[in-house]
Amino acid sequence: MSYVAPRAVHDASRLNRRVLLGRTGALAACWALGGGRPVSAHLPANSDDLASVELPPALGQSDVSVYVEETGHTLQGVFLDYWRANGAATLFGNPVSEPFAAPNGYYSQAFERGILQYRPEFLYTADPIVRLMPIGRLANLARIRQSPNWRAALRDELPRWLPRDAADRQVEAVLSRGGVYVAASGHTISDEILAWYGFNEGAFYLGSPLAEPVRGTGTVTQWFEGGLVEAGPEGVALAPLGTAAAAAFGVDTTRVRRAGLPRYDEWLFWTADNPNPLGDPSAPGARWVDVSLAEQRLTAYQGTTPISSTLVSTGLDPNPTETGMFHVRLKYPVQDMKGFTNATGEVLAVGDEDAPADAVAYDVPAVPNVLYFNMQGEALHGTYWHSNFGEPMSHGCVNLPLDFAAWFFGWAPLGTGVWVHG
Repeated sequence: MSYVAPRAVHDASRLNRRVLLGRTGALAACWALGGGRPVSAHLPANSDDLASVELPPALGQSDVSVYVEETGHTLQGVFLDYWRANGAATLFGNPVSEPFAAPNGYYSQAFERGILQYRPEFLYTADPIVRLMPIGRLANLARIRQSPNWRAALRDELPRWLPRDAADRQVEAVLSRGGVYVAASGHTISDEILAWYGFNEGAFYLGSPLAEPVRGTGTVTQWFEGGLVEAGPEGVALAPLGTAAAAAFGVDTTRVRRAGLPRYDEWLFWTADNPNPLGDPSAPGARWVDVSLAEQRLTAYQGTTPISSTLVSTGLDPNPTETGMFHVRLKYPVQDMKGFTNATGEVLAVGDEDAPADAVAYDVPAVPNVLYFNMQGEALHGTYWHSNFGEPMSHGCVNLPLDFAAWFFGWAPLGTGVWVHG
C-alpha cells in the first residue's frame, strides 16, 4: 500500500449537502437502532485515576478486553482497536503498562516501541484519533541532560544547518533518488526508511523527522517525533523505547494479573467466517483495504498479504464515492439509513432532517455491519436490498455482500486503513 495523504479540503458542495459527525458524537447520516454501547464499557479498571484527561467515547470499539501474555498487560477500547489495526505487535510492540494520564494531558498507554495516546482533537476529522507520543524529542532531551558536557551535547543534537547552496544540493540529491523533504522540520526522508514510513502512515503515527539519517555499518537510524526508526539487515522497525519512556514519566510497568481475561487471540474478534479466504489470516502487518472504483472490488490486506476480496457496489452518479486514504472511524452493528434526494437522485441531506420541498425520501431499515470511513457519511456496510455487486449502485457508500460484511465487521477495527481510488 503506497501512502496517500487524506484530502485536506473536501468538495464544498458535498459537505453542504451531507450532515457529518457532530459534537454530540452521533452520526446524522444514519440513526442507530438502540444507540451505541455505553462509554463505560471501554474504560480501564483504573479509570478513577484518569479524571484529568479526556477519555474516548463509544465509537464501535471491540467489547472484548484481552490480556497480552508476553508482557503481562491488558488491552481494551481504542488502544486495542488501533493496536490491531496496525498489525498488533508488528508496529508498536506489546503493551508494557496499563492506561495512564500522560503529563501532556492525554489518555495514554505505553507499548514496547512507543506510547500511544488518544487525541480528541482529531475525533471530528477523517484522520486517526490515536497517535504516538512525541518521545523522540523527549529522548533527545534526556540524553542531553545526562551528558557531562550538556552544552556540547545540545550543539550536537541540533540540526546541522549547511550553507544555503550546500543544503540545496543535499536536498536535491535526496529528491533525485526518490526521497522527500519535510518542510515542517527541515529534514529529509529517503530510501528504505521512507518506504517503511509511507507504508505505515508515518505522517500520522510518527510525525516529522527530527534529524537526518545516521548511517552505520549495515544500519541506518533516524529520529522522528514519535521515536527512533532503525533499518538493518532484518528490515525496518521502531526502536524499543516505550518502556524507557514510560519509566521516565514514572509509569508503573509491573505485570498485572490476568484476572480471568482471555489471552489475546485474533480469533476472539471474528464475527463470522471469511467467505473468500486468500492469504494467511495471521500474516503480519497493518490492516487496510483497497477499494477499486474501476473494478468495483474490495481487497482486504494484512501488510502485503491479501486476506479476502469481494465485488462491491460503490456510489452511482450523481453521488460518487469519495476517493482518498481514510480510516474506519465509527462502527455500528446495525442502523437505519435515512435521507433525501432531489429529482435527479442527488443526495440533499442525510439523517432525520426536515425534507426540502422537492425532496424524495429514502429509508432503509436495519442496515447490518456499518463501518464509516470519511466525513461524507459514507460507510462500508452489508447490503440486503440488491445483489448486483460489481456495478455502482449506492448513494456513495460501499455496498458489501452480507456474508462478507459479517466477517469484515469483526476483522476491521477502528483505525483500519481504507484506500478508495478510481
